[in-house]
Amino acid sequence: MSTAVAPHVDVARGSTLTGTGSLVRFVLRRDRVRLSVWAASMVAFYAYFTYALDTVFADPVAQQGRAAVMETPAGIVMGGPGYGLDHYTTGPAMANEGIVWVVLALAIFSILHVVRHTRAEEESNRSELVRAAVVGRHAHAVAAVLTLVIAQAVIAVLSALAMVAVGDLAVADSFAMTVGSGLSALVFGGVALVACQVTEHARTATGLSLAAFGAAFVVRAVGDMRELGGSPLSWLSPIAWAQQMRAFVDLRWWPAVLSVVAAVVLLWVASVLASRRDFGGALLRSRPGRADARASLRSPFAMAWLQQRGMLLWSSLGLGLLWFATGTLMPEIDTMVGDIIADNPVAQQIFGADPSQLSVTFLGVMILYAALCCAAYAVVVAQRPKAEETSGRGEVLFSLPVSRHRWLGAQVAVAALGTVVLLAVSVWTTWAGAVVVGWDDQTFGDYTTVLWTYLPALGVFLGLVVALYGWAPRLTGLAWALLAWTFVIGMFGALFDLPDWVFRLSPFDWVPTAFSGDFAAGDLAVLWGVTAVLVVLGFVGFRRRDLMTA
Repeated sequence: MSTAVAPHVDVARGSTLTGTGSLVRFVLRRDRVRLSVWAASMVAFYAYFTYALDTVFADPVAQQGRAAVMETPAGIVMGGPGYGLDHYTTGPAMANEGIVWVVLALAIFSILHVVRHTRAEEESNRSELVRAAVVGRHAHAVAAVLTLVIAQAVIAVLSALAMVAVGDLAVADSFAMTVGSGLSALVFGGVALVACQVTEHARTATGLSLAAFGAAFVVRAVGDMRELGGSPLSWLSPIAWAQQMRAFVDLRWWPAVLSVVAAVVLLWVASVLASRRDFGGALLRSRPGRADARASLRSPFAMAWLQQRGMLLWSSLGLGLLWFATGTLMPEIDTMVGDIIADNPVAQQIFGADPSQLSVTFLGVMILYAALCCAAYAVVVAQRPKAEETSGRGEVLFSLPVSRHRWLGAQVAVAALGTVVLLAVSVWTTWAGAVVVGWDDQTFGDYTTVLWTYLPALGVFLGLVVALYGWAPRLTGLAWALLAWTFVIGMFGALFDLPDWVFRLSPFDWVPTAFSGDFAAGDLAVLWGVTAVLVVLGFVGFRRRDLMTA
């Protein structure tokens, strides 16, 4: 259990914000690694996206081909309202295609940060320990928001500097894009704070906040599809406020004020609601559960399923919509990407130089992206046993007649099942999107074959986390390094002159090229073998070590 330093306070003032400064310092110290990883990841994304647009799609033909894609319905949904399409250079492309995804990532960060330091602390009773000292009623919430603002400001400044350094982009527009995106994400942090007053559970608050983001995404997409440049409906979404600043096209700062006003209003609403509820309570009280669980729920597998099903549901829904929209782009790939490939040697190394194979190669790259998302899901859910153990719930569970192997087996089985389901949803929705628009060059069987060939590679990611958890739980984060390496090799490996063994460190390098008709049973057998060995090692290690206690 984490401990907090009792804040030095002016007791005589009796403010509801007493102790906020001490809590801010405590949050920054406690989350220093987590915040650093988020900041480094976002800055790296900005730098990578700028570099990719400035090299792979550098010539005018390639840029206008990309602009033509962004005028399609799928392009508008996945990108932005379409500013600067007539002169589509790196800057407008960054703003038009990147803001939605940047706001998505920053909104998730904001929601998780606010829930982690407010409702989750209250739910675990750690807030009660802190409140044993002289700490104001709203100090926790204000400290969470202040640290979120600090983190967003650091990310915005460093990201803007990265864009200027990598792509030589305009300084004011770069800062407008990063600051506007950060302010939009702060709005969802405010939504999360309100949700924390409505529900007693951190997971429900997180789900409600993510649902709010999903609604904002749909409103923005529908509004932008009504009219190029956005319609009045678009302005109802905080995501659109960052896009409507028109960075790199016709910069204007006043839409950022909307995000500031919305965030302030949400914080005020959360403050009012927090003043009207008891500590640990919420405006909506949870319904009492059954006195006895059904027989179907009395097993470690049922418990693991209940814990992971929500994440699987929302991940399947989000990725399913994403890859379905991607599939609808297939009929336009040959004409739009063909011109890009013809005069671009860098793009030829990534997509291949044969014009007749462009659509297949593009589809293979999209499947690779989908598999990477599923690998990230596998890494996250495979760490669930570690969370159960460190929270103390595992210790309570093992006081019952449940063996370690049975409990860990249930957790791993549900994680593996969820990974398979998510990959199937990603692959088959891509097929469905292509079929809807009349693209049937690849059959359902071809997609299913691709699905089966990627499964053992995903098993390696799952097995690695299990092995690390069994022997060194603190090192489970190393699985992210393997995922990052797989991404670099999968997307840009062709650009580097590296020895073969370096490529073979990536599990996806053992997978046959999607839709190529090649099938190397030996390579897939190796992946299955590595997966099995890693899982067995994890079980052996978990059996031999002591439990981590809360």
